[in-house]
Parts: sequence; C-alpha cells; structure tokens
Amino acid sequence: MRAVQIVDRGGPLRLVEIPIPEPEANQVRIRVEACGVCHGEVVALEGHHPNMRYPRVPGHEVIGVIDKLGADVQGWDVGTRVGVGWAGGHGEVTGLTYDGGYAEYMIANVDGLARVPDGLSPVEVAPLMCAGNTVFTALRSSQAKPGDVVAIGGIGGLGHLAVQYARKSGYRTVAVSRGRDKEALAKQLGAHVYIDAKTEDVGAVLKSLGGAKVAIATAPNSTAIKQLFDGLAYGGEMVVVAGSGDPLDLSAADLLGGKRAIRGWTAGPAADSEATIAFSVLTDVRPMIETFPLEKAQEAFDKMMSADVRFRAVLTM
Repeated sequence: MRAVQIVDRGGPLRLVEIPIPEPEANQVRIRVEACGVCHGEVVALEGHHPNMRYPRVPGHEVIGVIDKLGADVQGWDVGTRVGVGWAGGHGEVTGLTYDGGYAEYMIANVDGLARVPDGLSPVEVAPLMCAGNTVFTALRSSQAKPGDVVAIGGIGGLGHLAVQYARKSGYRTVAVSRGRDKEALAKQLGAHVYIDAKTEDVGAVLKSLGGAKVAIATAPNSTAIKQLFDGLAYGGEMVVVAGSGDPLDLSAADLLGGKRAIRGWTAGPAADSEATIAFSVLTDVRPMIETFPLEKAQEAFDKMMSADVRFRAVLTM
C-alpha cells in the first residue's frame, strides 16, 4: 500500500510503499477514505512523546471503512464506516504512538472507533474527529448556557467550527480576529458580533456586551489569549484549545479578580467524536475544507502550518 511516513525526527514527510498491515486481537483494519491534516502532527514530527518511534505514519482525523476484523472483535462488521481520532484506544495516540491515517490502510483498536453514519462525505467528516471534537466538547463542557455571551478567538481551522457550534447551541456568539478580512465570513458562519483585535480593545468590547461567560481561544498566541481573558465576565471561564510554548501574561491577581478561571482542552475519545458528528448533522455544521491527494501530504501540511488553507486540509486516498 501507499503511505506517507515521517522517516525520522523533524521530517520530511515521504511517500513510500509498505506492506498492508494485519489486525491483531481487538483490532480492525480500515480502508482509509480521507484523513485530515492537523497541527497535532507537529507533535509526531518533533518527537514530543516518550513512546515516539520512527518511521511513523501520522494522521489522526481518519475516516474509512472496516476492511478486516482481528480476533475477538465483537459489535463491528466489515463494511462499517468508522472514524478514528486523537484518542486511539488502548491508551494509544493515533499517528503518534502507532501508525495513523496518512495511508491507504491502517490498524485501529476497537475502543478507538467512532461510528460514522452512511451518506456523509468522508472529507467533510474527517476534520470533526479532532478539530470538531475539540471545540464542540469544549463548548459542551463549559459553564455557558443558552443566551450567554461566548467569545471565539481566532477564525481558522478550529475557530470557524467553534463559531458555528456556539451559534447553533444558542449562545450570543462573538468572533474575534485580527483585521476585517474575516468579518463577513464570521457573521455568515453565525457570529452575532465581530471584534477586530487589530483596531479594537477586545476586552473592553466584550465588557460592553456584559462580558464573556466563556471564551474559547483557538489561536496559539499568548497576546490574543490575554485579550480574551480581559473580556471575561465575573466568574467567566477561558478555555484554551490551541497554544504554543510561549508563557501567558497572566498573574494570580488576574485570576482572583472577578473569580475568573482558565483551563486547557483537547479532543476526547470516540464517544465524543460520535456526539460531535451527531450534533453537526442535526444542526448542519460543516467544516470548510481543501482536499489534497495522498502524494501531496507535504504540501498540505506546509499550507496548514502557514495558515494558507481555509480552513482544514484533508488528504484523499
């Protein structure tokens, strides 16, 4: 089969031909239809895990069809469409501690499988396995209630989904980004209010709206996170779903003032992916995608890293 591997720490991504893998007990083999390209691949490229081994096939936004069952597999059938996200079951991380979806076939643990309804486009569902899962469950697990002000910082691969989920969940949705170029799109996606962080005081505008009960920080920028934090309401909550190694400009006094809180959030297990897909179908939330053939995985990754993709890159097999 064809696969794209990280041959050694730091890359590059390389298209290779390797044997089609065989499932072991409590595993299935998936014929991959599509795999999203996510910033999480950087963790695999840079080797930020004690169990990281090379060569490694990355990719953790996988949609495909079960092709073969391993021993002792119950409740799953050949021909069933499934998805695999970051949490790969058995304590594994898909595309990091075992091979992922940048390939024509992959092996998956049964406890890492999410059911995907028939009739959905594989390329549209793939980004929901990580990006969608992350922001949807962050919102669903937050303290926000319908009618509350919810701010979404960053209108990119994560943010453009978060705006849709926030609006469909009944929140007064505020989109925050630098410049006016994404204002029309943000409002088309469902934002009630748009804040230009380049020319406006984000915290002051949010306070004029009563303060954000919840702010979702999708941009890995410490300055942008601080601006959102300053706009939280009394008892408000900041949820960081993407970040860099830069320290945050927050003090203990910032947290104490107004009893505000900050926490991180990442994609959850298969059950969370199924809930994300179900809500997306129910409310017609869809990612904006650009597709690439498997052999152009490096190009897709580079465009994702330089933010030249609007908004999710997806590999097709």
